[in-house]
Amino acid sequence: MPIADIAVGGFSPLSTCDWPGELVATVFCQGCPFACRYCHNADLIPPGPGTGPSWPEILSILERRRGLLDGVVFSGGEPTLQKALPEAVATVRALGFRVGLHTAGPYPERLARLLPDLDWVGFDVKAPFADYQRITGVPKSGLRARESLVELVGSGVAFEVRTTVHPSLLDAMDLARLDADLAALGVGPTRRQPFRSRGCQDATLLTA
Repeated sequence: MPIADIAVGGFSPLSTCDWPGELVATVFCQGCPFACRYCHNADLIPPGPGTGPSWPEILSILERRRGLLDGVVFSGGEPTLQKALPEAVATVRALGFRVGLHTAGPYPERLARLLPDLDWVGFDVKAPFADYQRITGVPKSGLRARESLVELVGSGVAFEVRTTVHPSLLDAMDLARLDADLAALGVGPTRRQPFRSRGCQDATLLTA
């Protein structure tokens, strides 16, 4: 599949927060199979061509930033939704950049194929795996996320697990169960991320 088929919803030429300790450019891919109620990038959920710059335009910017950036992060949306992502990752690596990925793990097989070419993964854990549907709106999404995390842990790729916390969706007992789920996989507790109202389209969460 041609690289130009990647749907870009946005692009940040410089970020200090998308990969801890690294200066990166971030490609926000359009489309996500989950519809998390607290999503602060809700505009990136619907599939489509995206409203960001084209992939060739992004490559042109990256060419000029060689030696200035540590890496490139593919975020979203859900970047593993993009079937051309492996080719995009290979192209970025060929430019000399390290590659990071933000994912919620909806496609374990695709993630497994990508892992050998990744340097770091930011993995979003939504809830205890049995309770994913009330966050994502997708049945059995927790099973897929768990499978992806197992692949990630076994790969040896550096990663961070993080969880967005809205008190109406996750209470202290939920978080304890989540951490127990992770401990069973040999993973430490998640980094808690507070809910951000900006970009959220769920009115009940904004008033809770």
